[in-house]
Amino acid sequence: MTPTRVYARRVAQSHDLFANFERMRREIDELFGDVFERQTGLRGRGFSPSVDVFYVDDPPRAVVKAELAGIDIADVALEIRGRQLLIAGERRSAEAGGRLYQQIEIENGPFRRVVELGAEVVADAARASYEDGILEVQIPLSQPDESVRRVPIRDPDQ
Repeated sequence: MTPTRVYARRVAQSHDLFANFERMRREIDELFGDVFERQTGLRGRGFSPSVDVFYVDDPPRAVVKAELAGIDIADVALEIRGRQLLIAGERRSAEAGGRLYQQIEIENGPFRRVVELGAEVVADAARASYEDGILEVQIPLSQPDESVRRVPIRDPDQ
């Protein structure tokens, strides 16, 4: 085998190895997670929703879109603190009555996602909408203070 083929084979094997670790972690969570939760009384560890953050110019604003499919919007809270947008809530699991699950991949439980914004915003003018499982938050950017203030220079001898 050439050195290039050996390297390519090792890279492919390492990729498969990490994929297998992720699969094994999910299977262990499925096997033991429910037992642990019942014994300790703790709920699931929750999840972190995916977000997109972008900026538009007319008018200047930050736009944050969060994927919240299957979540009752009444279970979602939004807060803006400085340059951070906090999205928190809970996706409630469906009642399991009469169901025998083969596979469970849709994550349930509480979530909390802090989105760092890259600019100063006007929190009081933020608005949000929720459609087709996507939460969209639009937050106007604060205008920079363009006023000029002269700073006097003191003479060190006085």
